[in-house]
Amino acid sequence: MGWMKDETGLERNAANFVALTPLSFLTRAAQIWPDHPAVLYGPHRKTYAQYIDRVTRLASALAQMGVRPGDVVATLLPNVPAQAEAHFGVPACGAVLNTINTRLDADTVAYILDHGEARVVLCDPQFLPVLALALDRMDGPAPQIVEVPDDHAGVHGHGHYPQYQDLLAAADPDFAWHMPEDEWESISLNYTSGTTGRPKGVVYHHRGAYLNAMGQVLSWRIVLHPVYLTIVPLFHCNGWCHTWMMPAVGGTVVCCRDITAPAIFDAIADEGVTHFGGAPIVLNMLVNAPAEQRRPFGHVVEVFTAGAPPAPATLAKIEPMGFNVTQVYGLTETYGPATECTWKAAWEPLTGEDRAAIKARQGVAMPFMEPVEVWDDQGQPIPRDASARGEIVFRGNGVMKGYLKNPAATEEAFAGGVFHSGDIAIQHPDGYVQIADRAKDIIISGGENISSVEVESTLMGHEAVLLCAVVAKPDEKWGEVPCAFVELKDGHEATEADLIAYTRERLAGFKTPKQVVFRELPKTSTGKIQKFELRALAKTL
Repeated sequence: MGWMKDETGLERNAANFVALTPLSFLTRAAQIWPDHPAVLYGPHRKTYAQYIDRVTRLASALAQMGVRPGDVVATLLPNVPAQAEAHFGVPACGAVLNTINTRLDADTVAYILDHGEARVVLCDPQFLPVLALALDRMDGPAPQIVEVPDDHAGVHGHGHYPQYQDLLAAADPDFAWHMPEDEWESISLNYTSGTTGRPKGVVYHHRGAYLNAMGQVLSWRIVLHPVYLTIVPLFHCNGWCHTWMMPAVGGTVVCCRDITAPAIFDAIADEGVTHFGGAPIVLNMLVNAPAEQRRPFGHVVEVFTAGAPPAPATLAKIEPMGFNVTQVYGLTETYGPATECTWKAAWEPLTGEDRAAIKARQGVAMPFMEPVEVWDDQGQPIPRDASARGEIVFRGNGVMKGYLKNPAATEEAFAGGVFHSGDIAIQHPDGYVQIADRAKDIIISGGENISSVEVESTLMGHEAVLLCAVVAKPDEKWGEVPCAFVELKDGHEATEADLIAYTRERLAGFKTPKQVVFRELPKTSTGKIQKFELRALAKTL
């Protein structure tokens, strides 16, 4: 196919083929813009020359600690400079980066460290207590710990473990980076919030990270030297690949540890932030910020939002404030954003609800993906009539390698030669996809996925609980929160406060039910709980 009659001497060789990797973005940026600001965080202000030096030293330090190509290096860090440095420094020594969600409970962290077989963990002092508990609960060998103090935020090191700055200082500034020979080599490992309780390990390769980063430059209409604020946690799909993308365009990463309205307005006004991503909860926070927390700024800030469609009322208020919001959609399995609601000139006159209705669509495939489709149960595309429903499926270079040590789940996810999202959607005549119903049992709270099955199985551990079902309850601040419906055993008693406290002891805080309703659960003739009834009920609470 497509070969000419005689292609003698036209083979792939060292001159015409190099494995794609986002590592090349940083080596290039350091050569072209050595003095341009690369990473800013309070008094921490590093140019590209300084950024690449720190990244090289991190790669050297990890190698000195015994990390070998293919090993996993984990982080338990907020959005601080070390987390950005790890995105380059860990793969630069040939290792695979596993950024762990800092909101997880010790049991889940222990599972992730065991399953991923991390050799080293870079940890912020704030999360050392959780990590210590996790190490106690691990089955396998414990990783080495490196403490990453954050003096700017007043989070000082305890000094019990090797200190990040000391390791960088003692490392080799001339360490030779391990560039992948095969672009299919793994670059990162991200754990999902799966519906079956235990998270699955999603593996990304260098090629996908490179193409996703490049494609989003186009989707976001980025020109040279953007200033990007890290609101999306870098443990979420590697910050949607944005940290890898920034050096490609000579951008500046502004780190944001605590996501508050004053922190965001200050960054826009003082650092000239031009771009950020975030869940609709962030937009809500900005819209509802009191006057004394706001700062004036004279440019338009481009915002990617995902996790749920922003409410029309929020959009109507935030756009006049100087923010242009684009809805994107994706999953951990698609390196973060994979579709975008690409805006068309014909929609420009729209206002209010009409404008918001278009902006609420998840849209069309980004440039590195094949056209996104919605399939019925038979694996056929649904009619594009804005009413038929099916499952969103993806195909393209922005789809994961698969799930680590779980070939059965990988095979199931890739059935029929596509990645099955589990999200139910309609498709408009112009091809734009719009989610009609999240994969039923996932609750999305402040951009975090919560498995209702995990919360239910925890509640079922309480001696007074006979039966329970957990569904999403709409919430103005978080978008959705878990709401539990519970049937108690005869002769047993428990209050709402008892059950909330019980789950809080066993699960991350954001997974804890925010309301417990005691009542008989609606069931089918075969005894299945009818969650759709409970979802409807939760909306009225």
